[in-house]
Amino acid sequence: MEHVIATLTLGFLAALVAAAAVVAWRHFHPVEAEDEEGGGEVAEYMSMMIALLYALLLGLALVSVWELRGDAEGHTSTEAGALHQMTVLAEGLPPDQKKRVEAVAERYAVHVVRDEWPRMRQGARPTETGWDMVRQLRAVSAAPPHATSSQEVTALELLGQLSALDDARRGREAVSQDSLSPVLWAGLFVGAILSIGMLFFFGIGRSPGQLMMAMGMVVLTVFLGLLIHYLSTPFGDVMGVSPDPFTRYFPMAV
Repeated sequence: MEHVIATLTLGFLAALVAAAAVVAWRHFHPVEAEDEEGGGEVAEYMSMMIALLYALLLGLALVSVWELRGDAEGHTSTEAGALHQMTVLAEGLPPDQKKRVEAVAERYAVHVVRDEWPRMRQGARPTETGWDMVRQLRAVSAAPPHATSSQEVTALELLGQLSALDDARRGREAVSQDSLSPVLWAGLFVGAILSIGMLFFFGIGRSPGQLMMAMGMVVLTVFLGLLIHYLSTPFGDVMGVSPDPFTRYFPMAV
């Protein structure tokens, strides 16, 4: 909630600053009637093209960061689900081996939630400790000596779930290091400057209605920029993916 209030406040402050700047610009640089008549059509065409190109750029950036967050959420759900399935499948193993599988799985979940998630929120890569636990899971999931046919099948299913967990973990680590391309960030910044810069030309802002629309455009520009920023960090504090899939299956990890 605090981030939402801060975002709205920043947007309205930017709108007020832009409105004040436009009023001051119009006061010290009045538009002559002849210039306004001659440049009206050109101004309308240029403003429409700038708005269209900037909207396309915003759409591309939003799709990119939304897919990034979707990948992060998918990898997290798959990893937690595979880990939970391993504890379910362990019911078909001998009691001692079942307890070992459950113990390592619980330690892995606790490690992911308490150690890895805070690191990923800061943009850091998870440590090798998690991979050590994956190797421990592989060791305790192997078919025991003199295993029955059903226990051998269970061990094979456990290894299948472990493979899914391994792939999902690799994907989660990769996504935690991804972000929006600097080229797109540069385009968004330039587009915002051009869009807001139109307020100072072409006679925009000479009436209260135009000024209010210009302020609304600034608010939306700031809001979309912050939204893209928050979504570009898929494990961030504001709109990042949470470790809820792990805590749902392993409450002790909270």
